[in-house]
Amino acid sequence: MTNTTEPSPVPITVWHVPAARTKETMSLLLAQRLIVAYTRGRRLILDLTIGEQLARSAHALHRRHARHASVKGPRRAALIVTAWPLHDADPDTVMAGCQLRLMTGGYLAVAQRGVDFTVNQALITAAGEAGLVYRDHIVGVHHDLTVHTDLVVFVKP
Repeated sequence: MTNTTEPSPVPITVWHVPAARTKETMSLLLAQRLIVAYTRGRRLILDLTIGEQLARSAHALHRRHARHASVKGPRRAALIVTAWPLHDADPDTVMAGCQLRLMTGGYLAVAQRGVDFTVNQALITAAGEAGLVYRDHIVGVHHDLTVHTDLVVFVKP
């Protein structure tokens, strides 16, 4: 008999992309791939990252883009991208705020540089408590293979 209370496993996808520059969340290629994978049409991308990669990629891919320091406000984003940790914020507070800003079927992508498994577990737990579902785990492997960027992606059902 199968235990139906356990979540189904989330596959890990590997993308070979350049490393982000110092003090930036992600590389331009990682931003482009993220936008292509998780947005369609002119839906809004809410950018809580450091750097201009998402803005440049959104413009090149003809997507709407907004940079916000806060995740409070009306539900309207198809994709929210943030880095972790976000100004030493509490994961529960960030996840709840992002859940409020996402449209139904919208995605939250949390970028982290070379973190350990316990950080992902804390984010997954906080997201679940906020009503978000863990959907994807993307590892952006960089050319030297010693550093990587994790993207943990959640969806609002």
